[in-house]
Amino acid sequence: MKFKKLVKALYKGQRTLFAVLIDPDKFNPLLIRMANDVGVDCFLVGGSYLEKGNIESTVKVIKGISKIPIVLFPGDENQLTPLADGLFLPNLISGRNADFLIGKQVLMAPKIKKMSLKYLSMAYLLLAGEQTSTTQKITKTRPLALNNQQLIINTALAGEQLGLGLIYLEAGSGAKKNVPPSLIKRLKETITLPIIVGGGIDSIEKVKEYISVKTNMIVVGNALERNLNLIKEIGDCFEH
Repeated sequence: MKFKKLVKALYKGQRTLFAVLIDPDKFNPLLIRMANDVGVDCFLVGGSYLEKGNIESTVKVIKGISKIPIVLFPGDENQLTPLADGLFLPNLISGRNADFLIGKQVLMAPKIKKMSLKYLSMAYLLLAGEQTSTTQKITKTRPLALNNQQLIINTALAGEQLGLGLIYLEAGSGAKKNVPPSLIKRLKETITLPIIVGGGIDSIEKVKEYISVKTNMIVVGNALERNLNLIKEIGDCFEH
């Protein structure tokens, strides 16, 4: 029910939602406690590659601290657990590596079915944030250039026409260059799917810019790992 309500809010688009990305390798339970007080709409749990973190134990700890919905954001088929409220099922349509277009999804499919996980298919677009991201290294794909907005728009449109359920624009963790708000605006004139943006969002100024162009969800992760107190400042930017 939590996941269904979250998806409904995403599609309604009446307000911008605030998501906190939790990397199990860098998990800090204190961040979860702080999120309870600032109106966070959901936790996205996962990573491009996990070295020591465990998805199931991370979700279990979060559930013991918070009632905020937990959505899996998996880098591979090993990052799944039935304890989560739902799953954003990624399809890396910005790249041409078949493993991340269909290979990983084939490996995930029986697990998702066995776990009865609720899911929403996600067009994942990796964009060039002027820093080589972990996602880029793991997937061995090139990000789309931010100065070629038409290619990004056409790629997102293809995702919609293929039947994917939402668009995620990812500049990469700690990106030096963010997704331009002007791109969000143009995308909203072209596609009808909810748009999520993440990567390098580390200030209230950037958050306010994305809210002003009616981004459906803003994801913050790396910046909160560096400065826990930023969650309060960012949370104050959102309607609740």
